[in-house]
Amino acid sequence: MADTDFKFTDYQPYDFANRRHIGPSPREMAEMLSVLGYPSLDALIDDTVPASIRQAEPLAWGAPKTEREALDTLRETAGKNKALVSLIGQGYYGTITPPVIQRTILENPAWYTAYTPYQPEISQGRLEALLNYQTMVCDLTGLDIANASLLDEATAAAEAMAIAERVAKSKAKAFFVDAHCHPQTIALIHTRAEPLGWEVIVGDPLADLDPAAVFGAIVQYPGTYGHVHDFTPVMAKLHAAGAIGIVAADPLALALLKSPGDMGADIAVGSTQRFGVPVGYGGPHAAYMAVKDAYKRSMPGRLVGVSVDARGNRAYRLSLQTREQHIRREKATSNICTAQVLLAVMASMYAVFHGPEGIKAIAQNVHQKTVRLAKGLEKLGFTVEPEVFFDTVTVDVGQLQGVILKAAVAEGVNLRRIGERRIGISLDERSRPVTLEAVWRAFGGDFSVDDFAPDYRLPRSLLRTSAYLTHPIFHMNRAESEMTRYIRRLSDRDLALDRSMIPLGSCTMKLNATAEMLPITWPEFSEIHPFVPADQAEGYRLMIDDLAAKLALITGYDAVSMQPNSGAQGEYAGLLAIRRYHLSRGDAHRTVCLIPTSAHGTNPASAQMVGMTVVTVKVSDSGDIDIADFRAKAEKYAETLSCCMITYPSTHGVFEETVKEICEIVHAHGGQVYLDGANMNAMVGLAKPGEIGSDVSHLNLHKTFCIPHGGGGPGMGPIGVKAHLAPFLPGHPEKGDAEGAVSAAPFGSASILPISWSYCLMMGGEGLTQATKVAILNANYIAARLKGAYDVLYTSKRGRVAHECIIDTRPLAASAGVTVDDVAKRLIDCGFHAPTMSWPVAGTLMIEPTESETKAELDRFCDAMLAIREEARAIEEGRMDRENNPLKNAPHTVEDLVGAWDRPYSREEACYPPGAFRVDKYWSPVNRVDNVYGDRNLVCSCPPLEDYSEAAE
Repeated sequence: MADTDFKFTDYQPYDFANRRHIGPSPREMAEMLSVLGYPSLDALIDDTVPASIRQAEPLAWGAPKTEREALDTLRETAGKNKALVSLIGQGYYGTITPPVIQRTILENPAWYTAYTPYQPEISQGRLEALLNYQTMVCDLTGLDIANASLLDEATAAAEAMAIAERVAKSKAKAFFVDAHCHPQTIALIHTRAEPLGWEVIVGDPLADLDPAAVFGAIVQYPGTYGHVHDFTPVMAKLHAAGAIGIVAADPLALALLKSPGDMGADIAVGSTQRFGVPVGYGGPHAAYMAVKDAYKRSMPGRLVGVSVDARGNRAYRLSLQTREQHIRREKATSNICTAQVLLAVMASMYAVFHGPEGIKAIAQNVHQKTVRLAKGLEKLGFTVEPEVFFDTVTVDVGQLQGVILKAAVAEGVNLRRIGERRIGISLDERSRPVTLEAVWRAFGGDFSVDDFAPDYRLPRSLLRTSAYLTHPIFHMNRAESEMTRYIRRLSDRDLALDRSMIPLGSCTMKLNATAEMLPITWPEFSEIHPFVPADQAEGYRLMIDDLAAKLALITGYDAVSMQPNSGAQGEYAGLLAIRRYHLSRGDAHRTVCLIPTSAHGTNPASAQMVGMTVVTVKVSDSGDIDIADFRAKAEKYAETLSCCMITYPSTHGVFEETVKEICEIVHAHGGQVYLDGANMNAMVGLAKPGEIGSDVSHLNLHKTFCIPHGGGGPGMGPIGVKAHLAPFLPGHPEKGDAEGAVSAAPFGSASILPISWSYCLMMGGEGLTQATKVAILNANYIAARLKGAYDVLYTSKRGRVAHECIIDTRPLAASAGVTVDDVAKRLIDCGFHAPTMSWPVAGTLMIEPTESETKAELDRFCDAMLAIREEARAIEEGRMDRENNPLKNAPHTVEDLVGAWDRPYSREEACYPPGAFRVDKYWSPVNRVDNVYGDRNLVCSCPPLEDYSEAAE
């Protein structure tokens, strides 16, 4: 037969996109379904998802794109953005990401696929990097304690206001805001204060501040228009009146300027964006917060501290873990439950890479360029303000504003429009001599940088005298070989998704495909300032609009806001929309929010933040919302009912049959329904919250839609709403309507949205639906394999779970003295991150495998869990000592393997349990961490590092 006659008679297209994200092969799915007793995947889904909530029409927006087609689409879209040199400032600046940091951290799945470091033994690398970050912030701000980052500068400022109100001796209910704060900061402070009844006074802190009338004040340093003032007298006056002083400070400026701590500030906040993190159309960036020691327990977010492990070796952990504000539920002053870990790590490594001399040199260079720029503008006859500045000047140009701004754009430069007569210019690390010359040409001048000598315009009284970045880690040899090895050493100490399954219930640790990650570092996405003219961000708007339309189709809502930059911010924005809706109807009295006792801690915290009164609803023994109690509470508070907050599928991992009834009850009594989108991975393509009866939901794009967790952040939490709530979505000062703003940038952390958009493009509606089905299959398969060894705590009437299952380990505590902590630490020996521990039920494990995991990985995990049960059985039967056994001593380290051994079980049993790889085994760098010691001996900055090589001189 001739070659030309050959035909592929059995050819079938291969679905690369689905197989990328969906772990089990068709053959493996059939095997798993056989274990469950179902002839097909659809039969399982029909038995799991109630028919009453199933969507009628399949998701459809055209054929899924191949990887190459999706990247081509992203390239074309990115090309519609114009990456000009933006000197707009206003909290966002050009920066240079050292390539070693870009390649080995930002683009490295060992860093970007890790989870929040709640299991410290497998998070030592990240925790060390975050400790470096905290030390850097404490040094620069001159304050005692810093957290491991917040969402953005404006959010951090609003959080600082809340701290001030809580700890101030003053009983005033007003807060003073420097008129020179960035507009987005002022907007978010207004948003935060209004529902809580706090008055916001905006003015000149040097002239208008009455310390006796406020519980606190915030000043910008340097100001948004460039002014640099010594606020020491302001801080002293506030303290004399029992009020709290807050400084929003640029960390690069602090390399040259007097620190907030030296001014007497109680709190400092700001953004570390210009420490090597691209502007990315607004984010993500790590905000910082530092406080005096007296206020550390009131600080929101996470705090990394130093403790010891079971051998007495130094070990890092999250200190005071129960201090996370949202855990206080309705008593919380903050709902923050995430951070910007990946970006904080980048910023910390930027400081390690440059050291104090390098950071100071960058700051000096930026300032000197700004002075040269100002001299040229003054030579042209323009009035340049202020007299002293760091990197920002404001120029009064009168009627020439429009002409100059247009000329600057023609030169490839964006300047800031201020009012009708002024132009703002902020220089940065990326500003080159040609940049200054382009600005001068836009103003009508033809100068060379060499025409003006370098000079300073900072008052001697404000120059910094205190040292910073003194720790040896900031003086290490910064040869790229050493930086690369240091970063590699840290990542090797962690267990991330690139090594193994992370089966965290409610957190959806799924594949973050490489093709989806590539676009975020393209300059057409990464170098766009969030406040550029609309015609320079057409690609972003096309992508954002299309992604929003797809999310609306997926959820059944009518409008979507992309502004919230975390799930908690999404909750907050959704509840604000509900509140504003009631106010628009004259229903200011509707302030009661019904929340089941099983809800995420952020739910009641968010409700409290918008001025609502939380009324808890019971949960039945089956794990469902107690419908009788819910109906009774709704009737009791009918006149004041604002809303309810529910999670679907339930927090217990089950599709509740009564969800529509719950929505109807709330609506019948004048309320709105907030459906928490944390579990959307069990709904996409099968059911739509907006069709079930919900009015608003947030979506965790860092869960369901593939944005990686980054070690605890970044995230995105856009909200979808029904049409009647659309007018109350978050505004933003850059869009001319600041009401309800919840994030510093109009579209939150926009630079990571290409990840979710790529996911939707490559999967298509059919692929997303298949992913949901397989997530449900994988969870039910695990539940079936573990049945008998462990009790599955909650199932539907048909014995099925949704996308996650709760395994009860409490019987082991009674029979063998084995706690849920012991099981979690033993899983480390097996090479696994533990499932979610003790939530929503103490002493249990919530397991969510997601659709990304193959059958082999699921089986490896089940084998490990079953082996742990057998170890507990050996204790029960007296074959293992109750106190000295592999479970109690886990995790085991290399030191255990090679050191002295006097335990009544073998080294092999200790270090190579079922599930552990023999060759590629993950070794925990420390033994079990002593949490009590860490809280009693709180150390939250870098200790001496004798084990490092000699520091560079």
